[in-house]
Parts: sequence; structure tokens; C-alpha cells
Amino acid sequence: MRAATLGVLLALLAIMDGAIPPAAAEYADVVLNRRAEKEGMRPVVFPHWFHRIRFRCKVCHAELGFKMRVGSNDFNMADIVDGRYCGACHNGDTAWAVDKCDMCHSGKRGLPTGIVGGHETGGPGRW
Repeated sequence: MRAATLGVLLALLAIMDGAIPPAAAEYADVVLNRRAEKEGMRPVVFPHWFHRIRFRCKVCHAELGFKMRVGSNDFNMADIVDGRYCGACHNGDTAWAVDKCDMCHSGKRGLPTGIVGGHETGGPGRW
């Protein structure tokens, strides 16, 4: 078996086994760690631009209720499971369901809440 094929197979096995290694947040990602580590989970790394190229700002910031200021959105997993905030799309139909914890709770432990990169990227009025 070729080394590349073996590497792909091992990576797939690790993913299927739930052993996804923790991710470092990249530029413009939003890290959510207000509650995650306190509740025994890794921080959430939200890929803002991945979502932004697919949806207009108003989808999340008007229709789903996310405020445009870091730290001003106070929601939890119960809200998401109830179909609010992220749960409006992450319902198993539009996007993966909330039972795939490692897909969102993928950050390295210790990541602080906020937007990664740039200078003063905390929301309107701060650019």
C-alpha cells in the first residue's frame, strides 16, 4: 500500500473515531470560549468567512439574532439544540446536527474568546 493511501486511511479512521486533533484559529475566525472549557469542552472555532461567502450578513446578524460585537451574544447549547442561533441551520438538514460536537468544539484549549487577527476587530465602531 502506498504511503499516501495509508495516510489518508489513517486520517479517515481518526476522524471516524472522533479523534480530531484540536485546531488553531485562523485569521477572522471567531473563538467562543465563554462557557466551553468550564463545561469540559474545547472552545468553538467559528469560521466566519467560510459562512460569510455563502450567506449575507443579515442571515445571521438580523434573522438569527447574532449581535455584531464580540462577547455580546449570550447563548448556550440548549439554545442551539432548540433551533436558535447556530441551531437554525445546524439541524441535520441544512448542515450537520449538534451531535457532531468535535466539528464545532475544535479549538485548542486556552484560546480566548474573540476574533482572531487584525487590529481591534471587535465589531462596529472599532475599525
